[in-house]
Amino acid sequence: MIKDYFINKIEKALLEAVKENKLGAMSEYEIGTLKVEKPKNSDFGDYAVNVSSLARFAKIAPPQIANTIVEFVEKDDNEYTVVGGFINFKAGNKLLASLVEEIFKNPENFGKPENVETEKIILEYISANPTGPFHIGHGRWAAMGSVLANLLKFYGHEVYQEFYINDAGSQIQKLGNSLAIRIRQELGEDIDFPTDEIERKNYYPGDYLIPVAKKYIEQKLSPLPLGEGAQRAGEGLILDVKELSDFAKKEMEDLQKALLDNFKVHFDNFYSELTLHKSGKVDECVNKLKASGKIYEKDGADWFKSSDYGDDQDRVIKKADGSNTYLTADIAYHIDKLERGYDRMINIWGADHHGYVARVKASIEALGYNPDKLEVLLGQLVNLVIDGNEVRMGKRKNMVTLEDLIEEVGVDATRFWMSMRNIDTTLDFDIELAKKSTDENPVFYVQYAHARACSILRNVIAEKINSETGEKTPAPMTKDEFDILINSFDSENVLPTIDSARKLILKLEEYKSVIKNSAEQRQVYTICRYVQELASEFHSFYTANRVISDDKDMMKARIALVWSVKTVLHNALENILAVSAPERM
Repeated sequence: MIKDYFINKIEKALLEAVKENKLGAMSEYEIGTLKVEKPKNSDFGDYAVNVSSLARFAKIAPPQIANTIVEFVEKDDNEYTVVGGFINFKAGNKLLASLVEEIFKNPENFGKPENVETEKIILEYISANPTGPFHIGHGRWAAMGSVLANLLKFYGHEVYQEFYINDAGSQIQKLGNSLAIRIRQELGEDIDFPTDEIERKNYYPGDYLIPVAKKYIEQKLSPLPLGEGAQRAGEGLILDVKELSDFAKKEMEDLQKALLDNFKVHFDNFYSELTLHKSGKVDECVNKLKASGKIYEKDGADWFKSSDYGDDQDRVIKKADGSNTYLTADIAYHIDKLERGYDRMINIWGADHHGYVARVKASIEALGYNPDKLEVLLGQLVNLVIDGNEVRMGKRKNMVTLEDLIEEVGVDATRFWMSMRNIDTTLDFDIELAKKSTDENPVFYVQYAHARACSILRNVIAEKINSETGEKTPAPMTKDEFDILINSFDSENVLPTIDSARKLILKLEEYKSVIKNSAEQRQVYTICRYVQELASEFHSFYTANRVISDDKDMMKARIALVWSVKTVLHNALENILAVSAPERM
């Protein structure tokens, strides 16, 4: 990266100046002390270092320190200037050209960090109850989780994606009871869900169970007659709620998995909470905590001493009625992850789980593991905006599902919009804007930049035909010339357009730091922001500069740059964001 090149030059010069006793009273320097930043005014340079912090060691003024360091910088075609206590750096043409060459040398892996410490990571996200379709809040975790997985894999980590199925609670029986009502309705019975709000919470009255009821009747109750005969038969019909629960759960799981596949979200494993209980691992964890004195009894319940490990209070893990709390299974689940050999666990949870983090970490530490191996990304939900009005969501009311949203705006727009804000920021998803084919819609804007680059590359090797006369004009560049340019590229090829393409090249180079910082900070919105900025720089470059021209050398240089933009946009869209990079629009 340019900034690494720059700081290495400065620190090497600084050490030399110290060795020569040219920096006043300063006798040593620790590598990594100075930080690189971008000047607020780009006219000063591409990057800057503030050396003012060294003044207290050197006992001389910052401008003198800066000027002395620059005197010891190994000379090249880059520009080093001093403003106050800042050393400003402006990349020379050769360095800029070499940055473009990097893309050609390894296009698929451009931006991939080198010599980084990698880990075996289990990434868990969505983990919705199998009681209904995904709402759009689930869609945000689906998009962000899958993008984060792609990003971490590209960084170099080994990433295993897991969906935790919450199928061991009372909600599954509620699902079975709800399906029973839908089945009886389909058979003609005059029956409905309770109208009392409290009682209604024990059911899932959404219409999505109607096709499930029809399928159950077809598979399990046929050839049962319909109409009045069915109504009479229905009066004496006995339904097994356990069977209904299992049937409905599988249907919901299949529905969720199909939608995830369509949404380009692919899990390595769907882990059942019910299986966790049956394995005995939940009881095993509880017994270990008891044996180590981490559990005490109070009011007939078992309490975990989580306050001993930083939680604000102790937590119940077994109620007075003998049933487990949600925490009990979660303790066992996270210990199971660690026992599977993962170096790090990353969970994406909703902001309402904020208080839950400390108690899970406490349980990990109490059982002898490093709690820092658990990272939890807490995220805000989504406000769906239609015609300027916010739409409410929920399984028990009129529901706007993720499937509805995808059908309305498409997979690409949904994925991009769900990923383009920081996870801790509430997202306002404007449906009408997401559907627009204009520059106002960020995903269209970026995809159009890629399509424009592809169009230029097609046109440079395509002969033109006059529609009126039929006269043919030879292609500006032959296919052989184009292939030689792409396959045998060196930095000299791009030098003719460096002055006109400086900002665009610097934006291309920035991809490397964006990938590194995004992966390390577990942020995905920065990738969306970057491709928008790259698209903007490319559109500006295209507007100001004629790419296909009679100047052969200039045309080759600009074609090389267009190919570089296309490559980086494609990699970011297709490989990281899992958003299509169309060649025509």
